[in-house]
Amino acid sequence: MNKFQLTLGLSALFIAGCAAFFSVFGIAKLFSGAFIAVVIMASSLEIGKLVTASFLYRYWDKINLLQKVYMAAATIMLILITSAGIFGYLSNAYQGATVEFEKQTTALLFKEEQVEQLEEDKQFLLNELDQQVQSLPDNYITAKRKLREDYNPQILSINSELLDLKKEVGELKTNLVETGVDVGPAVYLARTFNTDIDTVVKFFIFILIFVFDPLAVMLVVAYNQVLLENRPKEKTQHENWKDIYSQPTLIEEEEPKKPKKPVNPNKLPKPVLGRGARIPNKSN
Repeated sequence: MNKFQLTLGLSALFIAGCAAFFSVFGIAKLFSGAFIAVVIMASSLEIGKLVTASFLYRYWDKINLLQKVYMAAATIMLILITSAGIFGYLSNAYQGATVEFEKQTTALLFKEEQVEQLEEDKQFLLNELDQQVQSLPDNYITAKRKLREDYNPQILSINSELLDLKKEVGELKTNLVETGVDVGPAVYLARTFNTDIDTVVKFFIFILIFVFDPLAVMLVVAYNQVLLENRPKEKTQHENWKDIYSQPTLIEEEEPKKPKKPVNPNKLPKPVLGRGARIPNKSN
């Protein structure tokens, strides 16, 4: 196994494991009444999804149409389920990080509305006082003074409430700056696209889930493809016989015959003669 195969296999395993983790715990949060049972069920489905995708790639040409349709549909449905689990996990994490931010934002909006209402009440009292003073003749100085004395306590009370509320608003804005550090990027994106934070985060989560689990499945399929292409090919029986007969046959070389030594006639054995036999004459 070369380095690229190892890197591809580890990447596929890591991404698939992360997707499975987020999906399993996201689904388990949804069915928290049976947390452990749901974790076991979702884990088995995650493993089955990856094995099914590998099986389809390896044996696509060897299985029947029913298996192809069902296993492909099951893999796609499991990808959608995994994506839904990831969406649930990330949205739950976002809500946990922004719950304090949302509380302070709601309190700030309420306080600002109170300030606006008190400002309107104060302005109404001042206008009413002015109208009543102008309705009196110029020589009714005492009556005018009495009207101001009657309205001043109400105006002062409103001013005191306004000061307290504005102080609280300032403190809430300071706390929002400190709390908003956790969701600072989301706030910045919301301001950039002129929308609310929830819309930005929802869009970002959708982008993640559309890439996360499908990429994990595709990497597992790619790893299977690399393994199949790089495995040694098995020779068939016909190819084995062909290799045997294609090899040149080795002919054993015969050992060279030793040359015969010349025979010395003097060393030939003398014939044994029987009784009455004649000895041949050498001259003949």
